[in-house]
Amino acid sequence: MTPISLTSADDPRIAAFRDVRERDLTGREGLFIAEGEVVLNVLTSAWSRCRARAVLLADKRLAKLEPVLSRLEADVPVYTAPQEVLDGIAGFHLHRGILALGEKPAPLDADAFLATRPERSVLVGAVGIGNADNMGGIFRNAAALGACGVMIDPGCCDPFYRKAIRVSVGAVLRTPLMAGLSALTMVEQAEAYGYVPLALTPGDGPDLLELEPPARSLVLLGAEGPGLSPEVLARARPVRIPMASGFDSLNVAATSAIVLHHLIRR
Repeated sequence: MTPISLTSADDPRIAAFRDVRERDLTGREGLFIAEGEVVLNVLTSAWSRCRARAVLLADKRLAKLEPVLSRLEADVPVYTAPQEVLDGIAGFHLHRGILALGEKPAPLDADAFLATRPERSVLVGAVGIGNADNMGGIFRNAAALGACGVMIDPGCCDPFYRKAIRVSVGAVLRTPLMAGLSALTMVEQAEAYGYVPLALTPGDGPDLLELEPPARSLVLLGAEGPGLSPEVLARARPVRIPMASGFDSLNVAATSAIVLHHLIRR
């Protein structure tokens, strides 16, 4: 790995990194921007499902990151620049001093994936999650607590949005993902492989703590506010987390952590 030193924010070789806040690469040719040391460590690790295309660093970060950068493939360029040049490229003060350009993994076929899951496993189904912080939190919880994968519907924001990746502490880059499935399709495909769909709802339903975890379960999480549709609730087993008086629900990312812990650790 031989770093390439930059002296100008207008260098054409780093066009993909320019103005990342306004021109986030989510959805563009299967690329994404990742930010920070923790995420770069995941991107370059053996368990990452993504490939790095280029790295851009503040000069001062190079020495510390050499062990991580040594994992990169030989054809992946590493650019370095003074902090002021880096800030000019990014379009804001990049205090972490680390950006990486990555390739999204190939789409997973839900049937092929589900057919090879362990006898006991938990899936997460995200429906209409439009907030990047919540999406990142859900992926972080799924990875940390041992869910085997995440399904998302077309109403969800892209998990590869820079902020979602950062909030997930890189979990988005390593977690098996099945995208573009409607909530009802998630239920149908999961049920075909023995998964019991559990719909989290603040309404009527059995208490989570009284639920005996199924061998295989699909945890369905809806957007804060509208939640899951009546059609989905009718097809799944409603489950609720009991609240103190005056509250009807938790943040959806917090909900995912509680439910996954109960199902997996039991």
